[in-house]
Amino acid sequence: MSTHTIHEAKQSFYFVTFTCHKWLPLLEKTKIHEYLPCWTEQLVKRGIALSGYVLMPNHLHLLVFVQPECQGLNKVIGESKRFMAYEIVKRLKERNELELLHQLSLGVQLEEAKKGKKHQVFRLSFDAKELSSDEEVERVLDYIHHNPVSGKWNLAADFVSYPYSSARYYELGESSALLLRHYKEI
Repeated sequence: MSTHTIHEAKQSFYFVTFTCHKWLPLLEKTKIHEYLPCWTEQLVKRGIALSGYVLMPNHLHLLVFVQPECQGLNKVIGESKRFMAYEIVKRLKERNELELLHQLSLGVQLEEAKKGKKHQVFRLSFDAKELSSDEEVERVLDYIHHNPVSGKWNLAADFVSYPYSSARYYELGESSALLLRHYKEI
């Protein structure tokens, strides 16, 4: 996947990933899953349809469709990351996580600090790969849905029981608190 790349295609699916600074488990620590319905609602309002996701302790995978009215994947994801970062910092402050906040403040680059940035919550960029076929979309969904039970992760007994994923939507037909759209309906 490419980073620091402008993703201009519209009416296309993308596999998007963004990661916490230094792979810290900030998403888990702050219970950001509670914020996801509001966050994804903003994506939808800005022309990004969400077709799949998995929220891991330190990163988020998304399967998104960029609609014609979208101002651009980079702009929407960049701004959405910023708002999620604000929410994470707010929750860390509420939990008095001073050591984590200090680590995040040390990660801010000088030029960003001059602009007033106080915490580096996510890695500077995000990864995105345009998908050109149903087969690629299905491989991405399979990958993200199995991520919680793959490799070092042992977050659930099986991938369908992991609560912070679109697996139950696809595998069991369950509704979701997030505004999901089945990729075949787009």
